[in-house]
Amino acid sequence: MSISEIEPLLEHFEKDISLSDSEKSQIASFVKIGNFRKGDYLLCSGNVCKETFFITSGCVRIFYRDQKGVEHTINFAIKDWWVSDIKSFITQEAADYDIQCLAGTEVIILPFEQQDQLLQAIPRLERVFKKKLEKALIVAQKRIVDGFSLTARERYLQFRDKYATVEAMVPQYMVASYLGITKEFLSKMKKELE
Repeated sequence: MSISEIEPLLEHFEKDISLSDSEKSQIASFVKIGNFRKGDYLLCSGNVCKETFFITSGCVRIFYRDQKGVEHTINFAIKDWWVSDIKSFITQEAADYDIQCLAGTEVIILPFEQQDQLLQAIPRLERVFKKKLEKALIVAQKRIVDGFSLTARERYLQFRDKYATVEAMVPQYMVASYLGITKEFLSKMKKELE
């Protein structure tokens, strides 16, 4: 893999640390590129998450299927975001979540087996990954608190601010699922806001 092919990932890392040309080459040797079509799955629940994905273009949805088969959208991920089932990736146990492409999506893939080797080769990257995990935990906790404390309207307005480009790309029932409301209620709320 050439350095130019993974430039978005290198730029992402260099927001936190500077990398030598040698380190960039090392990173390129540990990752691979994946191209997926709309509807493709990066991960299916029940399988072990053997890779983590850095999105360079496109959009994915992370969702959970309950015992009745109802899909609950947990999050969306877009360009410059990492996505995986973190619990499954770390423990190498069965995934709880599905990750599905909502558009043509290109990712840089870091396999589980390669992550430790990468961090041993470039120990400073461990700090970068730690910061990313901390940020993800903060976002997850905020989402839980917001679910308890904000009205549906407030949650929707936050969603529009956070995912300005996503709303136009995804079906409204997925947005409603993310917000924990019905698509009918979302439609009514959107009309009131016009």
